[in-house]
Amino acid sequence: MKNLVLRLSALLLLPSCVSAQTLLVANQYDHTLIVVDPVSRKALATVGVDINGHEVIASPDGKHAYVPIYGNSGIGRPGTDGATVTVIDIAAGRAVRIIDLGKSVRPHCAKFGPDGLLYVSAELAKAVDVIDPKTERVLAEIPTGQVDSHMLVITPDGSRAYTANVFAGNVSVLDLRNRSLIKSIPVAQQVQRISISPDGRTVYTHDQTKPRVAAIDTGTNAVTAWWDVPAEVYSSAPTPDGRWLVANAPSGKLFVLDTSSGKLAHSYDIPAALGETLVTPNGSFAYVSCPKAGVIEVLNLKTWQLEAPIQLTPGVDGLAFVATGAHVTAAHN
Repeated sequence: MKNLVLRLSALLLLPSCVSAQTLLVANQYDHTLIVVDPVSRKALATVGVDINGHEVIASPDGKHAYVPIYGNSGIGRPGTDGATVTVIDIAAGRAVRIIDLGKSVRPHCAKFGPDGLLYVSAELAKAVDVIDPKTERVLAEIPTGQVDSHMLVITPDGSRAYTANVFAGNVSVLDLRNRSLIKSIPVAQQVQRISISPDGRTVYTHDQTKPRVAAIDTGTNAVTAWWDVPAEVYSSAPTPDGRWLVANAPSGKLFVLDTSSGKLAHSYDIPAALGETLVTPNGSFAYVSCPKAGVIEVLNLKTWQLEAPIQLTPGVDGLAFVATGAHVTAAHN
């Protein structure tokens, strides 16, 4: 375990109350998790994690953050192979435990299911690990049957998960209750990241060879529509009402698509965005991480205007919200 040292922001005069809108940001380059107040656009605390954490998720009670430690490489590239998940006490602003997955799997994306279990993509195992957050033990390994199962989403009823398998160019459908693979859905030569509509009826993933978004019907588990966009999309997130899909492009674009037609409704210029898109639970804002620029772009979904970005440090990547209130206290090294 390296760099498990808390570095409080010098901005300690900022309000320390972590609200339901508190933003968690995983930083690959700094090997940190940053706790951000999106209202003041300032970091409340910075917590060291191992090399490298790409993604983050908060526990349903808002007490802990979970950062899978992927390793020091990019997907499909040579490098170290992570085998742990760092657990962070959000209120204390420090790493408190490490979950050992038992083998090197390059864990990447983490999601909590409605059952309270933690699901983590395990790329090298071609699987999704099922973790009990109370015992911090791996309960099962659900096969995806594909390489590079990088990101995952879970249906609202918790019955299924869908994984984006990057270089396999497809999406695996997992039965979470029986912990088995249902099928793999052919999509494109290469895909990246994945999102799901609030009603669970549509899964979205993004062709990395053509500028288009795939819409997958979860009733038939097949691609039922392709939505053309001006540039290749890397990540997306739907609004809570399901009407809009906010999507970012590595070329430095932010798009808003009308999900009723698949047509482009809004387009914005932003820094190169090889990060994540996240929409607030109340549908007021979308946040987009731009790793090279070290900023989180902020789109007001009520006015459709870009607001002042959150200025952090290069390497910002995975984003998540804290579910409930907490209080950031003084740090202990």
